[in-house]
Amino acid sequence: MAYYYASWRNAEVDKLPLGKLTHIIYSFTEVIDDEMKFANDSSALVLQQLVEKRASYPNLKVMIACGGWGGSGGFSEMARDPDKREKFVQSVVAFQRQYSLDGLDIDWEYPGLPGIGNPHIPEDKENFTLLMTELREGLNRLERPQLLSFAAAGWERFFNHIELEKVMEQVDYMNLMTYDLSGGGDKYTFHHTNLGSLSIEDLANTPAGVYLAGLEDTSRPYSAEKIIKYCLDRGVDPAKLVIGAAFYGKGWIGVPPDNNGLFQKNKGPWTGRGSYASIRESMEGKGGFERHWDEKAKAPYLYHPKDSIFITYEDTLSVKLKTRYAAEQGMGGIMFWQLGSDALEDGLVDAIFNEKSMYK
Repeated sequence: MAYYYASWRNAEVDKLPLGKLTHIIYSFTEVIDDEMKFANDSSALVLQQLVEKRASYPNLKVMIACGGWGGSGGFSEMARDPDKREKFVQSVVAFQRQYSLDGLDIDWEYPGLPGIGNPHIPEDKENFTLLMTELREGLNRLERPQLLSFAAAGWERFFNHIELEKVMEQVDYMNLMTYDLSGGGDKYTFHHTNLGSLSIEDLANTPAGVYLAGLEDTSRPYSAEKIIKYCLDRGVDPAKLVIGAAFYGKGWIGVPPDNNGLFQKNKGPWTGRGSYASIRESMEGKGGFERHWDEKAKAPYLYHPKDSIFITYEDTLSVKLKTRYAAEQGMGGIMFWQLGSDALEDGLVDAIFNEKSMYK
């Protein structure tokens, strides 16, 4: 399941590996005047191209995402008003019918939480349930069968702000964003999209371990395994869970060489090009960067001893392991952000596809 983010200026739909996908989620529409719309009308050109490609790939589901990190500002005020919710749902139904789509992904970041600074209220918790329930009812009115999914954060605090059991009754998939588990604002270097779970004890002799041991947030360090176990323990059907992979990296500067830069203090975020394609082309074992593997976290990382730069990212091995884990757990599948960041040859999609073929 591929999120795809591209404007009409840089979209290369003819080059996308659509035969290796089951779902593609074009991103993003937003809540504008209480309706689902493109912020830029030219985005519709790319969506139309994707829908046309379905003729050559009849097993491909073409979906639309609404929201995203920078586009979730309209959700809370719309969802709290029954009339505005109805207006939004009607706009969704019209949109899906107009473009002959196969589904909708709601990417509200986040109910009850500020995200990038968005409006939010405690009642978002119940209002999110109402919104997803009414969307399900609206989508069921369409002639073409419709999937409904939503993007969920990869940390437990998110789930304090949604009615998980009620929402899961309405949706086909929950796309777990098991990435961005750390970021440039962290004072210590961590993995940002690791599958494997770590404990404070695992980090005990590192600066990051000392730091985390002093926090009240016992859910850190985060991992895909940890949040998936949390969801399963809450009774979520594994077939509705989709694990997330990141086709990009994050990093920090001013990182000392201890432990090859992992779990160390830093002097701020790295601002280089972070797509997987650019990391593999110019950094993975190149230009002074050295690749390392964390067996416990099941995650790669790069360290540049001379320039003191640390990069956390996803590679072909880590996405294979995520794909294998999803299959072994009976999960719905694997999704990733985002398709346009992959290497053109022997990239992450190829690694996922080849691993998936072993579990048919």
